[in-house]
Amino acid sequence: MNEHHQPFEEIKLINANGAEQWSARQLGKLLGYSEYRHFIPVLTRAKEACENSGHTIDDHFEEILDMVKIGSNAKRALKDIVLSRYACYLVVQNGDPAKPVIAAGQTYFAIQTRRQELADDEAFKQLREDEKRLFLRNELKEHNKQLVEAAQQANTTHFDVGSKVRQTIQETWRNHA
Repeated sequence: MNEHHQPFEEIKLINANGAEQWSARQLGKLLGYSEYRHFIPVLTRAKEACENSGHTIDDHFEEILDMVKIGSNAKRALKDIVLSRYACYLVVQNGDPAKPVIAAGQTYFAIQTRRQELADDEAFKQLREDEKRLFLRNELKEHNKQLVEAAQQANTTHFDVGSKVRQTIQETWRNHA
């Protein structure tokens, strides 16, 4: 397991049916959101993406009340959302791309989703273990290339916007000087 993927494994929960799930509050912290309220817009966009892709939101985003300790053994009910693997994939796709942990999350959940798809694929089941690893490694390599290209494009866009802002400021300064 990649060291960047380990934190996602550490907060993973397994429900009574053996399905993987994650707490939105824990995932938000892991993804670098200082407060849950800053993470809520990401969850909202992920829910919209879920619905737009034809899935039922409640199948992937289960709202719960979790009892948490607040000191001196007192407990308080706190809203949380139990996320499926697919929901987590949508969350990281809608997170802040400037955060390196978001890129790690995108890779992790893409790999996990693909592994599940392949586990269900009869042809993949017939491959030897070394062939399976090679197949997955090549897919990961292609996915990482796409991430690098997206990051480079985002950096170029950011640079272009910054240049235009600086140019506008300079022109405004000259016009008012």
